[in-house]
Amino acid sequence: MRIALIIERFIPTGGVERAAWQVAEGLANAGDQVHVFAREAAENPKVNLHPLKTPFNWHPMRVSAFSRESSRAAPRSHFDVVQTFSRTRHQDIFRAGGGSHAAYLERSFKGMPLAVRWLSPRHRLLLRLEKKVFSDPSQIVICNSAMVAREISKRYGIGSDRCRLILNGVDPKKFHPEKRSDARKKFHLNSQETMWLFLGHGFERKGLRTALEALALSKNQESYLWVAGKDSTSSWKVLVNQLGLTKRVKFLGPRKDSDKLLAASDGLILPTKYDAFANVTLEAAASGCPVLTSKSNGGAEWLGEAGLTLEDPADSKSFANGLDALSDPKYREKLRVAGRERAEQTSWEHHITALRSLYKEVALRKHEMFSK
Repeated sequence: MRIALIIERFIPTGGVERAAWQVAEGLANAGDQVHVFAREAAENPKVNLHPLKTPFNWHPMRVSAFSRESSRAAPRSHFDVVQTFSRTRHQDIFRAGGGSHAAYLERSFKGMPLAVRWLSPRHRLLLRLEKKVFSDPSQIVICNSAMVAREISKRYGIGSDRCRLILNGVDPKKFHPEKRSDARKKFHLNSQETMWLFLGHGFERKGLRTALEALALSKNQESYLWVAGKDSTSSWKVLVNQLGLTKRVKFLGPRKDSDKLLAASDGLILPTKYDAFANVTLEAAASGCPVLTSKSNGGAEWLGEAGLTLEDPADSKSFANGLDALSDPKYREKLRVAGRERAEQTSWEHHITALRSLYKEVALRKHEMFSK
């Protein structure tokens, strides 16, 4: 098939960027002709790169310009399938990797902060784009979790014919429990030390406050929390001091060795306010790292009994109880095994197979439409 993929930044790091990279390579390996349209891109010999010029730095203008340029450069009539990973207006398939922007705002903010965002040019643009795409009967929407599919269907009245569930993929070789012993040695952790991990960019939305308060309330006062991800740490260090956790919390900054961190950890704590499907959920499960998260993480349903899921991402006491439950080595081992089994059925190979099946359906429908 001749496929166009649209993504603002085509690089093998980050969340949506890494997903687009994996999809592009997977499709190319399957024999498809892959064209990537991006405003910023790393070289990849497996795909045909098409740079798009968007001279604006201000977010609303940049998004609008990228949407216009991608529509011009990758018209739907020139490809079997056009899929976007970014917020663009015209394509065959829209991947709602971040879920519904309206749902994200409502879950992440309350009161005046929410009102301000409803009125900001940036969020008004994203909401307008979202509404136009979801209201366009010619476009299929890929949801990466059942939670997102329900939200979009309910808010915009999209049926199952347009709203398709295809889970994210994970690399079960890169993220593997066998790395645990070497990873523990690398980070100088002995067999008796309990190390929890908080991993993600945007600490406020990901629930770091709840994680820190849970650590302070947990019965295991000799456990540690490592915080990895891109965000300012100054205000968080003040909270750490106030909670008396100075010796138990370590900020690691952005990391490129998340596979080793997850393998070394005794559990991942992610009390996120909203995540369509936090990829780290998959990566932790594949690594044999038990997951403690909130129902606001679309990946929680996928985890099922392979993790611990709590209702309220702000309920520090419940998350403290969760940490106490994970302090039992036998229970952790049970979750390790169950999580790994689930992850092995959610590889990128599974994702590409499901994606190509949808592509063939879209291509056939387009061929029939244009041949009339």
